[in-house]
Amino acid sequence: MTTAALRRALTDPGPPPLPERAARLLEELGAPPRLAAHLRAVHGVAAELVAWAAERHPSLGVDPEAVLFGAATHDIGKALHPAELSGPGGEHEPAGYALLRERGVEERLARFARTHASWDGPDIGVDDLLVSLADKVWKGKRVPDLEGRIVDALVAASGAEPWQAFMDLDDVCDRLAAGADRRLAFQSAYPVTG
Repeated sequence: MTTAALRRALTDPGPPPLPERAARLLEELGAPPRLAAHLRAVHGVAAELVAWAAERHPSLGVDPEAVLFGAATHDIGKALHPAELSGPGGEHEPAGYALLRERGVEERLARFARTHASWDGPDIGVDDLLVSLADKVWKGKRVPDLEGRIVDALVAASGAEPWQAFMDLDDVCDRLAAGADRRLAFQSAYPVTG
């Protein structure tokens, strides 16, 4: 069920709109408006990271569809665990993954619901790392270990010197972090409950 507040969170001016499939899932779930606003903010940052990777590091082999859908749904489990919208908790991760799989979302797109907070786990690829990065830098948070994993991937894919890869990633993260206040204000404009 879509409330007026959820509709506004999905359509108001601000970060880019979510992929249609992700927006439809949020509407079907009657997701909290704050969740939709958060997902739009993270998705917008992910879109900028995908564009940066395509322009500056095409050898990285980013799957744009996967990264963008992953960013748009990474916290969808918070529709089932709304207390985690304003407090700590990790129950949303397996719940979101299960919810996406039950609704026919293929593994390559659903996995981000469970991997976005565990970038150091096994079988984590560059797409997972970019969704995790978007989920941090959207609010201006920098995570050296996560960024180090991305630098390693950049070096492995391109043969660039580690310092060059670091500087390039640092530049894009600084630029994205500079918009954190605007994105935080956008998210805060929507209620935690429907």
